[in-house]
Amino acid sequence: MLNAMRTSATALMITVLASPAFAAGDKPFFSLKNTDFVVLLAFLLFIAVLFYFKVPSLLGGMLDKRAEGISSELSEARALREEAQTLLASYERKHKEVQDQADRIVSAAKEEARLAAEQARVDLGKSLERRMAAAEDQIASAQSAAVKAVRDQAVTVAVAAARDVIAKQMSATDGNALIDDAIKQVDAKLH
Repeated sequence: MLNAMRTSATALMITVLASPAFAAGDKPFFSLKNTDFVVLLAFLLFIAVLFYFKVPSLLGGMLDKRAEGISSELSEARALREEAQTLLASYERKHKEVQDQADRIVSAAKEEARLAAEQARVDLGKSLERRMAAAEDQIASAQSAAVKAVRDQAVTVAVAAARDVIAKQMSATDGNALIDDAIKQVDAKLH
């Protein structure tokens, strides 16, 4: 640091001595009446005060401290970035798992809906078969009832016709004989 300070002071002296003020010949340069010389002295005094109060080392320390602060902020930012990337990867993994689970739920629901529709078709077929069988039974029952009603009506008509025919052809003694004969048959069958 001291070497750098001597080098900069030497460079400053060479620059001042090579200035156009030395080339002017009307006033001597090393005079307090020469403003260039006074400014040079004030500048050198200012530089000396800065070095006396160790301003360059303070500035260097402040810059180093600032560099350390920036470095620590950068490392903290890197750590936060890595943590954010870890969280992002975790959320992406969870999102993928949730998406896979949702896909499985949807496919299971579709399969259940397909099975339910198939079962509903089977149940509908069975229900239609039962209704058809019940309808056929009702038709058969109605048909047999109609046949029975027709037979009963035919029997009634036939009995009425037979009564009329018998009543016209039979006399009272023949009727009494038939009644007696029927009573004997009933008595024989009962005993």
